[in-house]
Amino acid sequence: MNTLSNHLILFDAECPMCQLYTKAFVHAGMLDKEGRCAYQDFPVAQCPVLDRQRAANEIALIDLETGNVSYGIQSFFKIFSVNLPFMKPLFEFRPFIWLMRKVYAFISYNRRVIIPAAFTEKSFQLQPSFRLDYRIAYLIFSWAVISCILSGYARLMNGLLPEDHIYREYLICGGQLLFQALIVSRMNISKQMKWDYLGNMMTISFGGALLLLPGILIAHWVQLPAVVYAAYFMGVAGLMFLEHIRRTGLLKLGWTLTMSWALYRFVILLIILLVY
Repeated sequence: MNTLSNHLILFDAECPMCQLYTKAFVHAGMLDKEGRCAYQDFPVAQCPVLDRQRAANEIALIDLETGNVSYGIQSFFKIFSVNLPFMKPLFEFRPFIWLMRKVYAFISYNRRVIIPAAFTEKSFQLQPSFRLDYRIAYLIFSWAVISCILSGYARLMNGLLPEDHIYREYLICGGQLLFQALIVSRMNISKQMKWDYLGNMMTISFGGALLLLPGILIAHWVQLPAVVYAAYFMGVAGLMFLEHIRRTGLLKLGWTLTMSWALYRFVILLIILLVY
């Protein structure tokens, strides 16, 4: 690997995802051994032109020789251009830059609900900005992907469950989102915390859906009894329940949302078994 020397990347110390990939850059030799630092610990006087709030939103890369600062996707392009010079024309292609900026912002503004951090009295005062448009986009995206995967998996349990209609899982997943939104809207917490909970909830469901993908893939080669797929599904649901408890604990939201989350799923299962 070629090293982008004399550069310092500033990551979010409260973001496990940010810590992971910046550490990978250093370990891979793409940055100097001392080429990463938490923006919360970076001295203001060392780079007066640094926009600290923007650095909290978009990862910043500082040229230690010139003092110039890159943000967001441009920081990644600068690092990868050193190791993948043949891709430099693509990194300068305006439509590609526009698309990657949107993808980066989609992930960055939702990073705290993709991999949550615990909020404590020692949490840093400077926090990433909240963008409602990207949060809604994340909820819609995750709803669509989760519903699609669940629709495919439900067919593996035919015989135990009534035949799946193409719209059923979309309605169930969307209903869960609306039901939990109604419950959390009645809680005495900040507006951002309410949206943070919904983002975390959909991440849990997204993770559960991904765990179901091996079952769908196996079914293409091996025909297993429906009860096997049902048992695996229940195991995944159990893990999701535990993760919901963990995340609401990190957000200090108590047990109400976990109970309503489980109640909704139990009622929907009864309706499917008794009505369809």
